Amino acid sequence: MHLADVTFFYAPDSGGVRRYLEIKRRMLGVLPGWRHTLIVPARRTRHQSSVRYVAAGPLPFSRGYRFPWRQRGWIGALEAARPDLIEAGDPGVPGWAALDAGQRLGVPVVAFYHSDLVSLAGRCGGAPLRAAARRYVHDFYGRFDRVLVPSRYVLQRLAEAGIERLQPQGLGVDCETFHPRHAERAALKQRLGLPPATRLALFVGRAAPEKNLSVLAEAFGRLGAGYHLLLVGPGMPAVRQSNVTVRSRYVRGAALSRLLASADAFVHAGDCETFGLVVLEAMASGTPVVVSARGALPELVTPGTGLVAGTPTPDAMAAAVRDLFEQDRDAMGAQARHWAQVRWDWTIQMNQLRQTYEQLVGIRSAIGSDGYAHLQQGADGGAA
Repeated sequence: MHLADVTFFYAPDSGGVRRYLEIKRRMLGVLPGWRHTLIVPARRTRHQSSVRYVAAGPLPFSRGYRFPWRQRGWIGALEAARPDLIEAGDPGVPGWAALDAGQRLGVPVVAFYHSDLVSLAGRCGGAPLRAAARRYVHDFYGRFDRVLVPSRYVLQRLAEAGIERLQPQGLGVDCETFHPRHAERAALKQRLGLPPATRLALFVGRAAPEKNLSVLAEAFGRLGAGYHLLLVGPGMPAVRQSNVTVRSRYVRGAALSRLLASADAFVHAGDCETFGLVVLEAMASGTPVVVSARGALPELVTPGTGLVAGTPTPDAMAAAVRDLFEQDRDAMGAQARHWAQVRWDWTIQMNQLRQTYEQLVGIRSAIGSDGYAHLQQGADGGAA
């Protein structure tokens, strides 16, 4: 079984999509009879082991992303790989190339809806651009053999756009990499120059408009002394506020695990997230969360694991943060950890994804009950 993943959502400082692809490569790679090829953009075309790089120019102001303008190189890379199944991870040129290559090779092509294109278009251009994006999404995703959707939020939006062949497929979390044992709460506050009793909240991610970082900063302005917000990620804006600290850098691996486990709470005011992988990673780290009620984020939060603010506004987020710290923070963190383990561990999600792939290519699994064991071995192979 040879799977090829193709996307331009892959850069040195990229987040959730790259982590999904890397964990998939590691976990599926340990299954007997499986191969995986990754096709992503780079400065020049080359082939290195199981990764094929296709030349693409840099995307301005994107911090490392490259945007392809022509399909030819992507189709060529897919034809050279000759996979049994292709998964497209973006609605751009690589996605169209995946459809074309799938027809040429006679193999199924699936899409994973990682980014809420319609909502993002509406943010940039209002109702006219939102309508145009909806038409494009209908035309593009309506061509695939299956469209994988990570949340009920996405499923509803795509169904409303008239897209068929939708299938729920959550992302997951590596519960060994993200673990409460990595917590250094006192040490983190000391490094930030904060009193031990400070209620420290964290956001980690890209500084994109839809993350609503200004809402978080204003919320902590309302909370005042005793509360502190730490913003970490590439391209973070400067915030001149005494109870906000900004670290404009990308963190990954062990550093990310320690950071997520060391905060008192994780906060996210995004309003069009299709899933919210970093929220799950915080929960697996034993850190309770406060999220916006918009997008897919509320679907990850069950009673006792965190709180959902009614709207992504400073007042609502501030009230939810205050309410969280009036409860038993440690008990909420333990419940968040348990929920991540029993519902969202990558082993569970990847086994479901494997079965979908096998159904699409029309084969019976030769793995059987050993599938979970093999997948768990892959999950223990390293950091997400």
